[in-house]
Amino acid sequence: MPGAAAHWWLHETLAALDAALRERGGRLLLMQGAEREMLEACIAASGATGVYWNRRYGGEERDGDARLKAGLRERGLTVESFNATLLYEPWTVLNQAGEPFQVFSAWWRACRRAGDPPPPASAPRRWNFQSLPAGLARLASPLDDLGLAPRKPDWAGGLREAWPAGEEAALERLRAFFSDDFEAYASERDAPDLAATSRLSPYLCVGALSARQLYAALRAGQYDGAAGSPGRREASAEKFASELGWREFCYYQRYHYPDLARRNLRPAFDAMPWRRDARGLRAWQRGLTGYPFIDAGMRELWRTGWMHNRVRMVAASFATKHLLLDWRAGEQWFWDTLVDADPASNPANWQWVAGSGIDAAPYFRIFNPVLQGQKFDPSGAYVRKWVPELASLPDRLIHQPWKASAQELEAAGVRLGVDYPHPLVAHEAARERALEAFARTGKAQGKPARLSSA
Repeated sequence: MPGAAAHWWLHETLAALDAALRERGGRLLLMQGAEREMLEACIAASGATGVYWNRRYGGEERDGDARLKAGLRERGLTVESFNATLLYEPWTVLNQAGEPFQVFSAWWRACRRAGDPPPPASAPRRWNFQSLPAGLARLASPLDDLGLAPRKPDWAGGLREAWPAGEEAALERLRAFFSDDFEAYASERDAPDLAATSRLSPYLCVGALSARQLYAALRAGQYDGAAGSPGRREASAEKFASELGWREFCYYQRYHYPDLARRNLRPAFDAMPWRRDARGLRAWQRGLTGYPFIDAGMRELWRTGWMHNRVRMVAASFATKHLLLDWRAGEQWFWDTLVDADPASNPANWQWVAGSGIDAAPYFRIFNPVLQGQKFDPSGAYVRKWVPELASLPDRLIHQPWKASAQELEAAGVRLGVDYPHPLVAHEAARERALEAFARTGKAQGKPARLSSA
């Protein structure tokens, strides 16, 4: 199950869906209980002769759905499942040996050679809702009874400000993304202080938008009205398509490696000497590492349930390489705090950063959090927004306040160790320690294991 932030987001999305259905004369029926029991009760109460659902791609989910489908068909019911999540089914794109691809670029080229995915289905022109059978109505649970939203204290205020829920909000965000500065996406998407990314991932997570909707919008050139040159718009469209592809590749991994969220895909990483550092983990979670670029991202996450992708990579690298925290500890924190917590993207990206996944970042790629901040937030605007205690420092010091003189700190109103912490670790020392630890894994070479879902 998703974490608290994603639960809140699901609650808001279901409320928006129910409101949209009521505008059309229907309603959303929610039931609470064990899947199989609730489905059986629903069939009995409604007299249904057919059951239809959208596919799930986790190993245990697939196995359970297959058993359910077989059992219902044996009883004479029509049962069909559909792809509502992906561009391509993960079992349809394999290498020449009939095995899963291990490298994203080769896999994505194979997908593109396969042709465009089917277009998304259109919404019905007419809605023909029927009265709900009394027996079925009695099974319904109010949305508030599902325990998805926080009660007291209501910690979701910042999330509520940042994320309007529902399909209409998703489509409005898509229109804004395509009509504003879409041409700058390819060149500016790594700058966290700029509104250059789509911020559509939360809507993809809950199905308010589908990957096929986004891909079809790209292919239809819906961004053609955006400002700028056609060449830059096309470059941005290609880059955005590849980001959809990366999301798809994460689901591809989840399908072929069902233990993605639990075990290293590269078994050599089982020898990795991860550190048990509760203090370091807590400081990282709270945005108190002493590295402003990372702390800004972690505070943005806590406040809004979202973090810019570039900062996610740097923050995850810091956790796994500077602090030598097991990637599963970081993945669990993101799982609990992201509104776009995704069962495929979250663990796949953490394994990518840690080096334990397929097509992973090299083990010796250790982001320097100061240089990353200086490169992607050169004015310090992002840090000043989320780490306001450093706002008065000059740009040259905003990413490394420990280099400020006593006079500069006093002028900025900063007391290191009081208002803002000293760095948890020195970058060079942490880098050397990480390289030594990663060397123990034999550089984590070798083919990923096809892990079972048992």
